[in-house]
Amino acid sequence: MGRYLLRRALGAIPLLVGVTLLSFIITQGLGTDPVWELAGRNPTSAEINELQAQLGRDRSWLMQYVDYLSGLPRLELGHSLMTGESVRSLLIRSVPVTLALMVPGLVIGIVLAMVLGYLAARWKGRGLDRLISSISTVGMSLSLVIVVMLCQMVFSVWLAWFPARGWSTETLYQWLLHVTVPTIIVIMINLGHNVRFFRGLWVEGLNLPAVQSARAFGLPEVSIFRRRLLPWAIGPIMTRLVFAIPILLFSGSLVIESHFGIPGVGRVFYNAILSGDQPVVLAVVALASVLVVVALTIVDASVRWFDPRVRLS
Repeated sequence: MGRYLLRRALGAIPLLVGVTLLSFIITQGLGTDPVWELAGRNPTSAEINELQAQLGRDRSWLMQYVDYLSGLPRLELGHSLMTGESVRSLLIRSVPVTLALMVPGLVIGIVLAMVLGYLAARWKGRGLDRLISSISTVGMSLSLVIVVMLCQMVFSVWLAWFPARGWSTETLYQWLLHVTVPTIIVIMINLGHNVRFFRGLWVEGLNLPAVQSARAFGLPEVSIFRRRLLPWAIGPIMTRLVFAIPILLFSGSLVIESHFGIPGVGRVFYNAILSGDQPVVLAVVALASVLVVVALTIVDASVRWFDPRVRLS
């Protein structure tokens, strides 16, 4: 397993280089020029040359990329052009906020989808299956922006149960107040796709010979699920869970945090795009790339660990 993980890590290096290179070229070539953003009105040639030297823009883009790439392993990601704060400290402060915001909805949503998908698969073709399938179809058609606005209006304005904006983790009660509505949003926006996925997974699993034999011998459903079905499905479940983390951190959090004014990495990324803060944009893209590669490695290692057929192949 150790050699396998080492091979995966070495094989991920070209992928990371390619993603960071592409994002660097797009950001540098198509993004706003920070020199002109910082120069103000009617700058002189001397002022522009001085700013270019300070930002390292007077060198070729290849040398700039090499400097950027060499700083990634040390987390030397530069400073924000808008605030002057270290990008590393900015991410250290904002990433835990996003995790505390998004992880509850991710975990609860996956567990709920597993249960609903199993119930639909267990009573396939019956009324309960049709009801759950209809709910999942409606959930798959929901727009994230519409769900965010609707939940904020219902729970924060009409009912006034939870804050409409802001973030606090000073106490458990304060955290629950601020995280409940985003958690409901995350569950609603992902439930339809997850239920559809797990229903198909459980339908296939319930037709396995081992599951059919266990049911023929009269084993309890809980025992069949725990000993036969769950070990078989651990690979797809891990794949679904691990791949959802980067997506939620950088796509779902961007909309939710921007709308609720939560100081997480999604809002930081959104503000950096609007202001042309290239060091922050590049740092977030690099972080997302690393998370995707780590997710791939974790999924492969988990499948090899839990499934002897893959480990011995």
